[in-house]
Amino acid sequence: MNSENFSLSEKIVSTSYIRQGREARRSHEQLIRHLLEQGKCPEEGWSESTIELFLNELAVMDSNNFLGNCGVGEREGRVASSLVARRHYRLIHGIGRSGDIAAIQPKAAGSSLLNKLTNSVVLDILKLSGVRSVASCFVVPMATGMSLTLCFLTLRHRRPKARYIIWPRIDQKSCFKAMITAGFEPVVVENVLEGDELRTDLEAVERKIEELGAENILCVHSTTSCFAPRVPDRLEELAAVCAKHNIPHIVNNAYGVQSSKCMHLIQQGARVGRIDAFVQSLDKNFMVPVGGAIIAGFDESFIQEISKMYPGRASASPSLDVLITLLALGASGYKKLLSERKEIYLFLAQELKSLASSHRERLLHTPHNPISLAMSLDGLQADSDKAVTQLGSMLFTRQVSGARVIPLGKEQTISGHTFRGFMSHSEAYPCPYLNAASAVGITREDVTLCIKRLDKCLKTLKKEGNAAKNSCGSDRKELNDQWSTPNIDYSCV
Repeated sequence: MNSENFSLSEKIVSTSYIRQGREARRSHEQLIRHLLEQGKCPEEGWSESTIELFLNELAVMDSNNFLGNCGVGEREGRVASSLVARRHYRLIHGIGRSGDIAAIQPKAAGSSLLNKLTNSVVLDILKLSGVRSVASCFVVPMATGMSLTLCFLTLRHRRPKARYIIWPRIDQKSCFKAMITAGFEPVVVENVLEGDELRTDLEAVERKIEELGAENILCVHSTTSCFAPRVPDRLEELAAVCAKHNIPHIVNNAYGVQSSKCMHLIQQGARVGRIDAFVQSLDKNFMVPVGGAIIAGFDESFIQEISKMYPGRASASPSLDVLITLLALGASGYKKLLSERKEIYLFLAQELKSLASSHRERLLHTPHNPISLAMSLDGLQADSDKAVTQLGSMLFTRQVSGARVIPLGKEQTISGHTFRGFMSHSEAYPCPYLNAASAVGITREDVTLCIKRLDKCLKTLKKEGNAAKNSCGSDRKELNDQWSTPNIDYSCV
């Protein structure tokens, strides 16, 4: 409805009513105008009606929704199912062009505007979350692992002789396979144990650089968010080492946007040294479906170089999902979620510590990890070798998802490289343990229910362990009695 149509409407319905309706629509349009002017996440979240109005306005700007459009090409935004069309708000053309994921599509002005606005709003959120000096970012329709691969492939053009990527160990398959898929040889640097924490071995990193030669190293691939007892890498020190040796530095910040500590490490690393790009997941940080990531950095030209490395057009679904989410939450809503996550982290730590104490275990001391916690399982291991892994399956069948149970001595081979002590980020961590994390969106009810079910599982396993010991003791006594009886016939033995 434009002003002319409103004027015509006044001839049909009372002028005062139409003017009231016009003012109501104008309030929606005012919000959209501010978004277009500023390119930032609105402070207060939008209503669903405003978001849907905005998306419908974008959709009618795409050629597949033109009235009377005649398409004779191979890609004309045709969709067989109306359900699929509605699911995507009829934004069918995707984002980018064959040569650049950030390029404008002549046939899809609305989808192109969606892409540009999403990248701008996400950049604002990264700054709000703690990386104030980030210069550029873009949403890519791939999860974190493949997005890291895209960064490594872009660096290949800058360092064609490089073969190696230095990687402080973190036991997560996708970030390791990202390096292999890009065609590079990961150089695994084992962590050092400091108290209960596993931390970056800076001296080992320096030794590897000297041994391999800086010119043969594509980059250092570091990590922020991770499972305790591993903690975020020493980003400031690694960034300084990279600057000193002129080696690129890529950071896996998978679910670090929700942590002010992880974002502060990235900001400080860029300030004192070198960080070329940092990659984060959309689903883990913004509660949207899996399938998207944000690639960000401090040099706009390098981030544009990465976006141009992406071959072909791309799905707009991740961009659409995160834009809808951030418009609905608003900056204040997202900050509230981050604040609540911090509070529940303290609550989870308190509850785990109390539970651990009641079972003669302990909460591992990992103050440098702002998201994940770990509780020892020494007593469980002593009861039975299988009890630790059994705990994991018991929790899963009791609908406790996300908890990780880490036994001792597990080996895993990934693309020809064997990791001893896999999942523990160390070849020989001192004890088995259980992980739990306070991630964005978690509630106090989640924690309370998890602790209740975990307590019940531990008691059940303890009871079974005691029963097995008693049974074993009875069997042993019976056997001793038999061997001490002189009238037994041993001919069948």
